[in-house]
Amino acid sequence: MGRLFGTDGARGIANSELTCELAMNIGRAAAMVLIENDTSKDKPTILIGKDTRLSSDMLECALTAGLCSVGANVIHLGTVPTPAVAFLVRKYNADAGVMISASHNPHEFNGIKIFNSEGYKLPDALEEQIESIVLDNSEPYYAPVGSGLGCVKTAPEAIDEYIDHIAGSIDGTLEGIKIAVDCSNGSASATARKLFTKLGADFVIINDSPDGININEKCGSTHIEGLAEFVKTHHMDCGVAYDGDADRCLAVDENGELVDGDFLIAICAKALKEAGKLSHNTVVGTVMTNMGFNKFCEENDLTFVSTAVGDRYVLENMLKNNYNIGGEQSGHIIFLDHGTTGDGQLTSVQLLSILKRSGKTFSQLAAIMKRYPQVLINVKVATEKKEEYATDTVIDNEIENVKNQLQNRGRILVRPSGTEPLIRVMLEGEDHAEISALANTVADLIRDRLS
Repeated sequence: MGRLFGTDGARGIANSELTCELAMNIGRAAAMVLIENDTSKDKPTILIGKDTRLSSDMLECALTAGLCSVGANVIHLGTVPTPAVAFLVRKYNADAGVMISASHNPHEFNGIKIFNSEGYKLPDALEEQIESIVLDNSEPYYAPVGSGLGCVKTAPEAIDEYIDHIAGSIDGTLEGIKIAVDCSNGSASATARKLFTKLGADFVIINDSPDGININEKCGSTHIEGLAEFVKTHHMDCGVAYDGDADRCLAVDENGELVDGDFLIAICAKALKEAGKLSHNTVVGTVMTNMGFNKFCEENDLTFVSTAVGDRYVLENMLKNNYNIGGEQSGHIIFLDHGTTGDGQLTSVQLLSILKRSGKTFSQLAAIMKRYPQVLINVKVATEKKEEYATDTVIDNEIENVKNQLQNRGRILVRPSGTEPLIRVMLEGEDHAEISALANTVADLIRDRLS
């Protein structure tokens, strides 16, 4: 992980850790790197999208100033989902795209994520080059004057173009399905209503009134309880929930039961296989993928490939091996036939199209996989100690003790968060009470030693 860019861009508390000065310098450095790596263009064009956080406007201004000050032209997309930026970079033949968002984090956080001209996250080498300029002053910032400066335009048609892209990913409509859609008071607030209207769904939108500070607040994919209750109370066929920048999707069935990313991938992968469209008969997940998914793959003659946690690692594997579906339990799912990054609304449209064609209830559809009991505890630790768990022999010995106790009845995974000052302790197994007790023991030990 880099010094500035984590697994999902640069993040921090806006105006404290992620300051205007830092955002401006990231803009400067990013444009310089793009110019240096493509000498055919002395004025790259860079798109900027943002979520609904109060700080997003501030950071947009700072990034824009930095980009224009070194000669890059900027196109403002306004409030859009992260995957819209990735899609529009290619459609507009731009040189890069920047999304201002901290995804599922609370409103006081914000982040900067950069996509290359193909709509993929920047490779590590380019991120390191940007970091070197920003943090080490490895080269002076460009300072053109006069006609050398960049300019700013807007793209009012961008949202409709993105919506048309998502709607066009399926055949037919979503008529006849009653859907509840939770926008998490985030980016999907700008797109979901138009999207589901276009597809003819019978839908109700909730949490689509952002005020700058209510993004992800007791709503969306990180707080699914409200959607679950709404679906049950209003007798909906299902509900879908996005996170703040709408690159994730989770769902609930008609009974209000959670259908997480593992189940969504299973449903979509099986449908792709039955249609003869599952590349190499393979699905990509991560080490956090539930053990039940492995069993599902065995039962359905699918190959499961596991990567490190993080959608960038899933995507790298998919691109390297020409696989076309992969993702995470969190609902970050990549359909490589339709997009270059996780896309919550694309996922939901694919899922709902399958549901309509199946003629089943959502709970019946989700029954293709059984979930092993899982316990996940997030332990808050000092940021500077986040990596120390791996070299702490006391913690390591306790993890080994747990592995020996579980044997082949379960597993333990301990890892640092890529975006927050947390150590995540995850256990799976046949006995929920047993793994819960073991998880708390390990979490308490980490808390005592690293907090």
